[in-house]
Amino acid sequence: MLQALGGSLPPNTDHVCTASPPAVCPSMDSLHKKSARTWAFLDGMESLTYEKAVSASLPTWRSNIGYEEGEDWVMSKMECGYPRFFVHPLIQKLVQEVVRRVGDQALETATLFSSLKTARICHSFIVPKIPAEQSHKVRIVNFIPSHTEARSTTITTFLSCVIYPKEYASVAKQVWQHSGNGISSRRSEFCFRALEDGFLVEEKASATAESIAQRPCKGPRRYQGRGALNGVTRGSAHSVSGDSPSERNGVDDGRDYSQFIEERFGRNLSPMLADQAKLAIRRRIAGVLTADMELPEALETTSSEARVSGTSEDDVFLFPSGMSSIFNTHQILMNVRGPMNSICFGFPYTDTLKILQKWGPGCLFYGHGSSEDLDDLETRLKNGERFLALFTEAPSNPLLKTPDLVRIRSLADQYGFAIVVDETISNFLNINVLRHADIVVSSLTKIFSGDSNVMGGSAVLNPHGPLYQRLKESFEREYEDLVWAEDAIFLERNSRDFITRIDKINATSEVITAMLKESPLVKEVYYPSYSPTRPLYDRLRNPNGGYGGLFSVTFHSIAESIAFYDTLEVMKGPSLGTNFTLSSPYALLAHYSELDWAKSFDVDPNLVRVSVGLEDVSDLRSRVQRALDAVEKAKE
Repeated sequence: MLQALGGSLPPNTDHVCTASPPAVCPSMDSLHKKSARTWAFLDGMESLTYEKAVSASLPTWRSNIGYEEGEDWVMSKMECGYPRFFVHPLIQKLVQEVVRRVGDQALETATLFSSLKTARICHSFIVPKIPAEQSHKVRIVNFIPSHTEARSTTITTFLSCVIYPKEYASVAKQVWQHSGNGISSRRSEFCFRALEDGFLVEEKASATAESIAQRPCKGPRRYQGRGALNGVTRGSAHSVSGDSPSERNGVDDGRDYSQFIEERFGRNLSPMLADQAKLAIRRRIAGVLTADMELPEALETTSSEARVSGTSEDDVFLFPSGMSSIFNTHQILMNVRGPMNSICFGFPYTDTLKILQKWGPGCLFYGHGSSEDLDDLETRLKNGERFLALFTEAPSNPLLKTPDLVRIRSLADQYGFAIVVDETISNFLNINVLRHADIVVSSLTKIFSGDSNVMGGSAVLNPHGPLYQRLKESFEREYEDLVWAEDAIFLERNSRDFITRIDKINATSEVITAMLKESPLVKEVYYPSYSPTRPLYDRLRNPNGGYGGLFSVTFHSIAESIAFYDTLEVMKGPSLGTNFTLSSPYALLAHYSELDWAKSFDVDPNLVRVSVGLEDVSDLRSRVQRALDAVEKAKE
């Protein structure tokens, strides 16, 4: 949901939207009774905190600039924001508790992960970037489960904390933002209570985190991630040393771990569902579930249909965020093929390029993603240059251009690099890119979930790709399941009507983009069906596929862009793919410090990006028309 700015949340309120006052979005309450419970407005109105939201309300052009400039009138009201850019208050609270226990609260802070492996990535990123004499102050402290549990099913977690001097927080923040591997707000809430109650304790010499992770567990081997305890564990518990919580902590509080779990989750959200939820999600992503269905049906139903023949849920790997799927795919590719330069083809979402530049030996960037760029790449390949992989989006964000995947596949087959395609913008129901890729990644936070209250990501291997066997072996060996049990349950629930939502959003988007395309007030509409690369998109399009729910629009002056954005009566904030229409001045938010650079790749600094939701099409047309009327007045 959109995150409100300021205040506190009523008990047991889990999903809420915020935007402008109710009169601005009159249909939203009826559309999302389960989601939209309260409204907030940045400029002066009372606002509330919505604990699991994954976006933030920035309803005016001025408020977006204020956010980027760090102005107090915005920042003082923001209690949360997009999770990879704004550390959630529940995570901040856990950081404070961790540092209170094992650090110096006056001088130190921490970044939290759910496995030792991901914490080490953060540690190794920070140390070379700070003075050598300060490197010893950057350290990892692990917290591990202390309980013994006799019941058949329980839930456990591992917490690995990178602690460092506060002045290096901006360095650590890069890892949090780019890698997407940080813990979720739901996991942090669980960990905080587990620390308080003595069921999560600092690691002692008697058992290392790696030895804990290597103890056998029943259940799918591939979802018992090395270095992490992240969900439902069947069979005997992961006892640290055989002692009870009271023996380990010198306190007998008269409670057992089963009671603790019941209090944390309640009967309405059983942690026992986590494995089943993950299986259902993987089946949906593999394409073997071809209709909306509840969890029991998803577990029982399979189809011979899939993205490509032979694809199954065993080729799908889940991650805690879309960026985590990209980051870890890049890491695994380097393990398979060795450190080599990568290619970033087309103007990408900002963090993808940062990952390729900051981890590994480097990146060749083709920001236009044009046929001329492919000509240059082919020349380099013929002259002996070799690359790890080509990363691209289909279509791209925010210009909605489609790469020539057929030609890219031909070059990859000839010269031996991998192809990684991010399908987040259009999704696999609209286009089939897996047949041309080695790995397809996606942010499940977006349209797959829709409710905007949980993060997630996926990577799918092409079983017919030339690198499939080596990739499958490496994923099985290196993959960690970092998806928190409760997040998986919410993600599965949200995605049950994924197919129906896509159809409606496709249809509405075509109507709205046609309306804008016909207006003389509009300079340009960026949408796959209007793009010069439409033939490339159509080559990928499924028989019943559409052109997706995301488009961008530009006007003839900054005043006109501001008038359109400020007047458009929809939710305002980062993210996309939400069940409600969501708008943002994308270039300002993603590239505020590098607008000229973005402009050199045809990204207009005053571009407005719109993600279409489930509103009635006539209602949304009326809102867009009122925004266009404001543009007319600004022009005059």
